[in-house]
Amino acid sequence: MKARNTKGFTLVEIMIVVVIIGLLAAMAIPAFQKVRQNSIEKTLANDARQIASAANQYYLESGGSIFVLGAIPATNGLVPTSGSLYEYVRQVSRGNVFPVSIFAGSPFTGGNAALPAGSSVNTFSTDGQKLN
Repeated sequence: MKARNTKGFTLVEIMIVVVIIGLLAAMAIPAFQKVRQNSIEKTLANDARQIASAANQYYLESGGSIFVLGAIPATNGLVPTSGSLYEYVRQVSRGNVFPVSIFAGSPFTGGNAALPAGSSVNTFSTDGQKLN
């Protein structure tokens, strides 16, 4: 009689491994998405603080109440050289979008399309703190 070949895995063993990997993935993916969302929110808040600080500095130095950012492309976040912000901030995080003009002493909005629909646009105070 030939001895039975015991090399390899049975179908049941392979199915159990696939189920375990599926369960681990089901738990890990939402956690990674939450970490990504928090990271984007923090970069948006940080950029808002920098822009608010730059607007206040511009107001103190020039006396002008309108702080012109220029249209910041969401693809690279580079601030256009034509805006008055360029002297204070050269780049914001990729994907963060802010209005073209900010009035000194007034709240302003900023957003990122990668955030969920309810939190994609935020309002910031004159010192860059999130209001909503």
